Amino acid sequence: MAVSAVVKDGQIEETQSESSVKKAASKTGMDKDAFLQLLVAQMKYQDPLEPTSNTEYISQYATFSQVEQMQNMAATMELTRASSMVGKLVAVETTDKSGDVKQLQGMVQYVTYENGKAYVSIEGNLYSADDVTAVIDQTYQTAFDLAVAFVTALDKLPRVERLTIADKESVDALQKGFNEMTAYQQSFISDEYIEKLQKYVAKMAELVEMEESNKGDTDTDGTEGDGDKEPTEPVEPTE
Repeated sequence: MAVSAVVKDGQIEETQSESSVKKAASKTGMDKDAFLQLLVAQMKYQDPLEPTSNTEYISQYATFSQVEQMQNMAATMELTRASSMVGKLVAVETTDKSGDVKQLQGMVQYVTYENGKAYVSIEGNLYSADDVTAVIDQTYQTAFDLAVAFVTALDKLPRVERLTIADKESVDALQKGFNEMTAYQQSFISDEYIEKLQKYVAKMAELVEMEESNKGDTDTDGTEGDGDKEPTEPVEPTE
């Protein structure tokens, strides 16, 4: 897969993925290796006239073992947590080097574990599992997206009093879309917009009725449809 870089103001702009990975890699702490190095340094540079007692060394070694076990447990838990996200829709929030917070959503394709850190792959890019802020239920997201699309389409219609028969297709599509939603999906739409839809549907019904009435009046007043009548024979004058 080709990797492309975005150049802005003559500089390569850092992507959200790179920002997330760098931030995770830069996190440091007192791990077991650092603890062991401190213990070795203490043994190496101890005062020969007042050496550290064996009891103290045993105590420090026990502490070292506890640190190692806790870190192994934490690593296992982190990997398990990250692995449970595979196939799920998640929200990721990262902060770039400029301090700008960026958010994205995507499906987790797989999880990788490098240098004691778990990373999730979204659309081919890696992000630190620590940057995942939420696991989103797909049913919830679908209902939310439908509600946003419905409200946006309803707002694009003219005001009710300016509605014309030309808007019938749009009103019918909105009514059909709302009726085909589940009760759960409809619950994402506010009562205000449901009432608004009802007003549009009622107004459109009035316009359709008026149009049909006008057609009926036109057909019965003799101004249209005469072309279908057969011509009458001329009346011969009587002598």
